[in-house]
Amino acid sequence: MTNIKAPKKLIEVALPLDDINAASSREKSIRHGHPSTLHLWWARRPLAAARAIIFAQMVNDPGGQRGWTATKTKAQADTEREELFNLIRELVKWENTNNQELFEQAKKVIRDSWIETCEINKGRPGFDPNVLPDFHDPFAGGGALPLEAQRLGLASHATDLNPVAVLINRSMIEVPNQFLEQEPIGPLNSEHKQSEMMSEWEGSSGLAEDVRRYGAWVGNKAIEILREYYPKVDVDHSRNCDVVGWIWARTTTCQNPACRCEVPLLKSLQLTKKKGKETFLAPAVVQNGDSLSIRFDISHDKQSEPKGNVKRKHAECFACGSSMELKKLEKRNGGGQFGAKLVAIVAKTKSGKVFLPAIKEHEDIALSVPTVTPPACHIDHWRSCTNCVVYGYENFQQLFTNRQLLSLTTYSDLVEELYKQVLRDGGTAQYAKAICLYISFAVSRLADLNSSFATWINDLEAVGHVFTKQAIPMVWDFVECNPVDDKWSGQVDWVARVIEVSLNNRAEGWAEQKDAALECGDIINVVISTDPPYYDNIPYSNLSDFFYIWLRRSLKELYADVTSTIATPKDNEIVANQFRHNGKDNANAFFEERMRLALKSMLDRDNDSYPVTIYYAFKQSETVSSGTSSTGWETFLGAIIDSGFSITGTWPVRTERGARSMSIGNNALASSIVLVCRKRSSDCGQISRREFQKELRNELPEALEIMIGGSSGQSPIAPVDLAQAAIGPGMAIFSKYDAVLNQDGSPMSVHDALILINRAITEYLNPESGSFDADTQFCSSWFDQYGWSTGPFGEGDTLARAKGTSVDGVREAGVLESGGGKIRLLKWSEYEADWDPTKDNRTPIWEACHQMIRRLNNQGESAAGELLAKMPEKGESIRQLAYHLYTLCERKKWAEEARAYNELIGSWHAIVAASHEVGHRGTQTELGLDF
Repeated sequence: MTNIKAPKKLIEVALPLDDINAASSREKSIRHGHPSTLHLWWARRPLAAARAIIFAQMVNDPGGQRGWTATKTKAQADTEREELFNLIRELVKWENTNNQELFEQAKKVIRDSWIETCEINKGRPGFDPNVLPDFHDPFAGGGALPLEAQRLGLASHATDLNPVAVLINRSMIEVPNQFLEQEPIGPLNSEHKQSEMMSEWEGSSGLAEDVRRYGAWVGNKAIEILREYYPKVDVDHSRNCDVVGWIWARTTTCQNPACRCEVPLLKSLQLTKKKGKETFLAPAVVQNGDSLSIRFDISHDKQSEPKGNVKRKHAECFACGSSMELKKLEKRNGGGQFGAKLVAIVAKTKSGKVFLPAIKEHEDIALSVPTVTPPACHIDHWRSCTNCVVYGYENFQQLFTNRQLLSLTTYSDLVEELYKQVLRDGGTAQYAKAICLYISFAVSRLADLNSSFATWINDLEAVGHVFTKQAIPMVWDFVECNPVDDKWSGQVDWVARVIEVSLNNRAEGWAEQKDAALECGDIINVVISTDPPYYDNIPYSNLSDFFYIWLRRSLKELYADVTSTIATPKDNEIVANQFRHNGKDNANAFFEERMRLALKSMLDRDNDSYPVTIYYAFKQSETVSSGTSSTGWETFLGAIIDSGFSITGTWPVRTERGARSMSIGNNALASSIVLVCRKRSSDCGQISRREFQKELRNELPEALEIMIGGSSGQSPIAPVDLAQAAIGPGMAIFSKYDAVLNQDGSPMSVHDALILINRAITEYLNPESGSFDADTQFCSSWFDQYGWSTGPFGEGDTLARAKGTSVDGVREAGVLESGGGKIRLLKWSEYEADWDPTKDNRTPIWEACHQMIRRLNNQGESAAGELLAKMPEKGESIRQLAYHLYTLCERKKWAEEARAYNELIGSWHAIVAASHEVGHRGTQTELGLDF
C-alpha cells in the first residue's frame, strides 16, 4: 500500500506508563490460571504489557494536530486521550481478564479507529471498514502477544520456528475457541463428583473439566504401572505414609590415597528452615573394614552447620577434610559418571512433612529400576548457561534417574492410549487431540520437577523446578519427587486452571511452525507486534529440547507437522550462538542478516496504516562514559534501520518484579524497550553529520523534557530507564534518513550515532547546560570527582571560582564541610533535620534536591510533598538534577547513591500530588508538571 493516510496511533504519542508498569510487575506474582503456568517458556512478556501495547498500537490518537487532520483543540484531544488512558488502566488489570463488557468497549474503540482510517482512505484496496486486519507475531514464543491480540478481537496468527512454542500457541489461541460452552465427556471419579452438578459450562470450563477427568484417568493407569517403584514409609505410629521426595547426593571418590571414601556432594545440610522445626543432615563417618563411608542422621540441633561440603570452587571430603577442585571433577567424571547416594526421605503425615534418614530398601528399589532409553537428544552447550555439560551431562537423558525416566515414559506413552479413550467416550478426533495436547503439557510440568537437576527448597519444604533460570546449572544434591502421589494431579490442575481462567477468546487463531526470515510471506496485510530473540542471551532451542523429547514421544502421531524432527531446529534460529557459528564475529553476522530478513518480511507484510511494535530487553548492556552500549542492541537497531524501518517512538515497559533498586549498579534492567516503527519514506534523502547533530540539539531537549516531566497524562520515565528510552528520539532522527554521512562521505554507523545521541542526552542533563545556580554547578562537578570523599581545599577553591561561587559560600548554604585544608560534600543524611526553605536565604538546587531525598527516606512521600509545597518553583530543577546525578552514579557504579536518586524520581508523582494537597505558596504550575 502506497500514499495512504495513516493517523498517528496512541502509542506514537503517549501512554499511561505507570499503570502499565504496575500491572506488568504485579502480574509476575500471579500464578493460578496465568498462561505462564500452562507450559514453561523463557522471557515471556506480561499480558498487561502486551494488551496495552497492542491496544495503543491499534487506536488513533485523538490529537488531530499530530495526525492527519486538525479539527480538535489541544484541550479536547487531551480529554479524549485521558479517556483512552482510563480504558487502558482497566484493561491491564489481571482481574479484568474475563470482563467481557470491558473488552467489548475496547474492541469498539479499535473498530472505530479502523473505520475512521478506512474513511480517509476510501477507494484504496485493503480498507474495508467491515474487515479488521489480522494480527501476526512472527516470534510467538510463549504466546502472550497473539493471545492478547485475540482477546482484543483480532484474528491472530502465531508463528515460530520452535515446535514447543508452536504447540504452546496452539493450546492458547487455536484449540480453546473450538470447544467453548462444550460439556465434558470424560469419566467421573470420586474427586470430580462436584463437577457433575454443574448445569452450564461457560467458556472453556467444560474443556478444563475434561482435562482434569482425563488427567485422573491417566494418573490411575500410571499408578498401576509405577506403584511398586515408589514405596510408602512408616512414620512413628503412622503406617503407609506417602513419600513427598527422596533426597539424593551425587558422589565421587576422595582423591586422598589414605581415604578413598565415596564422598556425597551437598550444597546444604539444612532440610527445613521453618521456624520451630529446623532440621539438618548430620554426617557421620562409618568404618567398614578397610573402607570408609558416610552416613547421614537427622538432627534438630540449631548449632549444626547448615552449609554442605560443596563450595564455590571446591568440595571437601566429609571423612578426611581434603579438598577437591570442582574443575578436576569436570574432567574426572566425563559422561556424567557420578554415583548417587540416598541421604534423606521426606514423608507426608497428617501433622505435616517429616524428615527421615535414608532407608536402604528405598535406595535399593530406586537403583534397581530397569533402564529406559528414550531417544537421546544432545545438549548443545551455550556459554555458561548449561553448566551441567562441563560435568559430562551431554544429553538430556542423563538429566534423569532410571526411575524418573520410567515414570516420564509411562505418562508420555499413556497420552497415546488416552487419545483412543476419548474417542471411545464419544469425543471427536479434534477433541481427543486437544485433550492429549493439554495432558502432554502436564507431563512437561512433571518433567520440570522430576529430574535429577531438581532441588529441595528447604524454606518452602517443596520440590524445586529444574528451570529456576534460563539455564541448566550443575546440581549436586537433588530430590526425586513422587509422581504417583498428588504431584501428577497437581500438574494437571495447573493446566486446567489456565484453560478455564485465561483461554476464553472467541476470535480465530492459528499457530504454525515458520521461519520468520523466510516463510511468513503468505500472512499479509497484518498488524504486527513481536518479541524477537535477544541476540545471545537465551538459548531457546537448546533449553526447550528438555521438554521436546517428552512432547514428541506423546504427540508425534497427533501433531506430526511440528514433531517430525528428533530435536528442535537450531541452524536457522535467529540468535548469535558463537558455538554454532564458529566464533563471535560469524555469530553476529548471522544474527544481523537473519534478523534483517525477518524485519524486511514484516515491512513487506504489515498493514501500512499501523505501526509495527518490537520488544527489546537489555540483558548485556555496558554503561561506560559515552553512555549505554550493547553489541546486541546496536546490531538489532542496525537490522531495523537496514530493513527499511524508521523508529517513531520508544517506550520502557517494566516487565519484572519490584525491588528494582537491587539491580542498580549491576547493569540489570527491569524493562523492555518497545520500539514503534513505520516504513521509511521513499524520499527521505541523506544528511550530513553536522546536520544530524544540529537536529539532535534542536529536537532532543523537547523529547527529554516530555520523558522526565511527563505530558498528556504520560508518567515520567524513571532514571534507571532513561538512558535506554532517550535513545529512541535520537534514533528517530537517525533512522528517518537513508543515511547520515560522515565528513569523508561514509555512512555513519549505528554505534557512532548512539555515541552522539548519548552525548546529547548527557549534555542536556548536565546542570551546566541549564539555568542551575553556581553552587549547584560546583557541587555537581565536585561530586563527579570525589563523591562524598574529602578533597584538597585549594582544588575546591579553584573550581568554585570557575563556577562563580566560593567554598565559603557553598559551606554557608549547608551542603559542604570545610576545615584542615580539606573539604567534603555533606551526604543527605547529614543535612539539617528541620530545614525550611522559606527561611533559608541561600538555597541551591543541590541542597533542595538532597533535602527532598532526606525527607523521603525518613518520613515518606507525604512529608516530601509538604517540603516541595514550600518551594514549588524549584520542582523542575530538582527533578532534572536527580536525573543527572542518577546517570552519573550509575556510570560510576555507586549503587546506593543511584538508588536514592532513582527512588526520588520514582516517587515524584506521589510527592507532587501530596504537595497539591498541602497547597503551594506560589503558583502550582511552576512545578513544571502538566496533570
